[in-house]
Amino acid sequence: MDEHAEGRDCPAQYDCRRTRGFFPIDGRLDKPVWKEARKSGRFVDLLTGGPALLDTRAAALWDEKALYVAFWMEEPDVRASFTERDSLVWYDNDVEFFIDGEDCYYECEINAFNTVYEVFFVYQDALVKGSRFEQGGFDLYSRDVDVLSGFQDAARFRKHPRGRRWAFMDFDFPGMKSAVWVDGKINDPSCTDRGWTVEIAFPWEGFRILNPSGNFPPKAGDSIRCQFFRFENLRANGRELAGAGWALNGHGAYDSHIPERFARLRFVE
Repeated sequence: MDEHAEGRDCPAQYDCRRTRGFFPIDGRLDKPVWKEARKSGRFVDLLTGGPALLDTRAAALWDEKALYVAFWMEEPDVRASFTERDSLVWYDNDVEFFIDGEDCYYECEINAFNTVYEVFFVYQDALVKGSRFEQGGFDLYSRDVDVLSGFQDAARFRKHPRGRRWAFMDFDFPGMKSAVWVDGKINDPSCTDRGWTVEIAFPWEGFRILNPSGNFPPKAGDSIRCQFFRFENLRANGRELAGAGWALNGHGAYDSHIPERFARLRFVE
């Protein structure tokens, strides 16, 4: 990652190295394959750009089958509550991975139970009659659809140049696999935990839906925009204090839905 981009609103740069050979998606990041990856610097606060309170880092690898994403999180009290897929995972402590696309973007959230929440967002000005989205089955009447406007509160105001978007809540990234490993005891405040790790595989088929004009599998030198996030409900003496959001670079707002601020991930050999 470009260390000069950390702590500022300018998007970070990350070189995603190619890997070869099979490895299991089991949440454990002590496998030799992850020693090949370039681990990011410490995440920074979304609003201020200052260093995250709890050490959080990420890495990515690629091969001819998929993009692989990893998170390392320091956490003295690993907690989670939601166990049903596509439940309100953002109310838990979680990690999130966003991928920007052509007039669209994708969101994936995962908590310490490995509960997954996914959404595919399409900008309203792009989903018109005859568009690739209409032809691709993104129908507003038959699908589970919500709306994200980007103007719900003062912190987001004027931060979303493209404005409103349709949120397809029933989207599942084709073939996506994830796993979590906890170094401690989840939901046991009597135990001081060390943290948790997350490992995800995103097959290239889903990237072709997001970026139909891109090369997937990519070629060395190609790039995409994506962002690695962690959201944390800070507690002290058993009481909730505040929510914190951390990422590779600041967004200038407590908001993950600003693709213009996503990091640039470049594929390298």
